Amino acid sequence: SVCVGMYGRTKSERWVGASPLFICLFHLVSAGRKLCDMFPCGKEEVDQAIQSAHTAYLKWSKMAGMERARVMLEAARIIRERRDNIAKLEVINNGKSITEARVDIDVSWQTLEYYAGIAGTLAGEHIQLPGGSFAYTRREALGVCVGIGAWNYPFQIACWKSAPALACGNAMVFKPSPFTAVTAVILAEIYKEAGVPDGLFNVVQGGAETGTLLCNHPGVAKVSFTGSVPTGKKIMEMSAKTVKQVTLELGGKSPLIIFKDCELENAVRGALMANFLTQGEVCCNGTRVYVQREIMPVFLEEVVKRTKAIRIGDPLLENTRMGALITRQHLDKVLGFVSQGAMVLCGGEAFTPIEPKLKGGYYMSPCVLDNCTDDMTCVKEEIFGPVMSVMPFDTEEEVLKRANNTTFGLASGVFTRDISRAHRVAENLQAGTCFINNYNISPVEVPFGGYKQSGFGRENGQVTIEYYSQLKTVVVEMGDVDDYFNC
Repeated sequence: SVCVGMYGRTKSERWVGASPLFICLFHLVSAGRKLCDMFPCGKEEVDQAIQSAHTAYLKWSKMAGMERARVMLEAARIIRERRDNIAKLEVINNGKSITEARVDIDVSWQTLEYYAGIAGTLAGEHIQLPGGSFAYTRREALGVCVGIGAWNYPFQIACWKSAPALACGNAMVFKPSPFTAVTAVILAEIYKEAGVPDGLFNVVQGGAETGTLLCNHPGVAKVSFTGSVPTGKKIMEMSAKTVKQVTLELGGKSPLIIFKDCELENAVRGALMANFLTQGEVCCNGTRVYVQREIMPVFLEEVVKRTKAIRIGDPLLENTRMGALITRQHLDKVLGFVSQGAMVLCGGEAFTPIEPKLKGGYYMSPCVLDNCTDDMTCVKEEIFGPVMSVMPFDTEEEVLKRANNTTFGLASGVFTRDISRAHRVAENLQAGTCFINNYNISPVEVPFGGYKQSGFGRENGQVTIEYYSQLKTVVVEMGDVDDYFNC
């Protein structure tokens, strides 16, 4: 491997059997400049990574939970101490603001600490049977798990997937997005420094072909994927051929419902949080904002004023609140949603920062759309950019029907002072998460995942242990076996 725990090749290296083709994996997003090229991993590298991970798994899975916990806590400590440096790399890797990146790194080390705390508690149960016989269950590791990450939260997603996997005694081969290839390698180095066996967390670089090799590999027990619905369906299909366990965290088009009795200031802040974090590149964003008709004018006035004030520019500056989108192609795609019939109240244009070094960056002014209808493309399809669609509603029954009229079901939100209504709406929204009087708050203790085509399985929370382990039943007979066949 080119660095501890990572399988991949830089352009300058000459490996036997190396493909002459390479793909660009790492851009300085904020400036639109390419920093380096990396080769995608082929069959040989994928086989090596999985074999190495399997060897490490055999050792790691036999360690006591408390032994694994100590190593994971050391990894968390290293991340915490190097938080600022890792956050800066994440800004270069992804383009989000340094303020957000620091939060992502904090969530990452907290994730490792949380699952380290669970590692020592994994246990089965004892069941008493007649005649002194008994049974017990064992919670066992799956083996080699594959994690396939997205480019919006590169380091954090790598931690969200690897921490519960390692806590349960598994190994992981992780493939980051080819647009954000770097910080997962930093995590691999940190795990190694903390004391995990060689190969326990391997990073393979590449795009769809590398992902296909991982999903089809007979040595893989589970695939956990974060990304788009079409790709998730392909991963599910490939994994089914060898009956692999699968966790899918896919796209969303989440509703945010704002009732007239809300605390308006909080509702406006919540709408901004639901649409403009990480340049709007967040799968659970509440991009369908339904506002009760009586407060629609004052809500729009305030949300447009706040949106226009969002500071766009160099993501490494402390006062920047919106950085660059991930690629030129993605920027063009997002801009294409703006000009499809709705009224643009603000933003929705390519943005050029004043700093000369950022002229080539992929920036966009955050956008608020009015006069939207439920059948518009901007309302139905996931945009994955800083575009908020606002629509009026009259009654609770009406807005619930409209909110649920989607193939997605990742998240939802409601702002109201009426506590009975809040819980009633949360019960009836068809989504894996419902935020009440806030939005996009995802602590590691709380399970995260979707309904419908937004996927299945969960990340975070105690329940995730069930998705990275398997249950064995052991039945112990303390007497004689029945002589059933002696007639």
